[in-house]
Amino acid sequence: MDLVVLDQGIDTSTPVGKMFFHILGAIAEFEHALMSERTRDGLAAARARGRTGGQKPKLGPRQVRLARQMYEETGPDGKRAHTVAEIAAEFGVTRPTIYRHLSKGLGGGELGAVPVPGPSGLSAAPLPSDPWTDGGTGVRGRESRTAP
Repeated sequence: MDLVVLDQGIDTSTPVGKMFFHILGAIAEFEHALMSERTRDGLAAARARGRTGGQKPKLGPRQVRLARQMYEETGPDGKRAHTVAEIAAEFGVTRPTIYRHLSKGLGGGELGAVPVPGPSGLSAAPLPSDPWTDGGTGVRGRESRTAP
């Protein structure tokens, strides 16, 4: 296949043009590899300094304790005094955020003690560990994709 790179005036139908085109590709690949290596080194250095990257938690430790107290509070009829939707509205976050913080057990209680609604809206037992959550490290997923 003969190709003429219009911006550079390189004619890839000749042996010299093909060689030059391959050299440019190798240089671009090398530059990309250096950039990736520097990024990994920078993330490792930031982690060594205690910086984890990622989004800040929506609720602080005090708010998590208050949310857990509201969740565990019962009325005179023995039912919960507040729904998760009410708690979420109180703190200005979504229901999944409340469930996530409650299931971490940061405000007391054991890990996974809060039932998490299943796909049909019915309560289902939470998984004992989820490989995709950050576990407090600020790094989510199987490898880091966050900036410092």
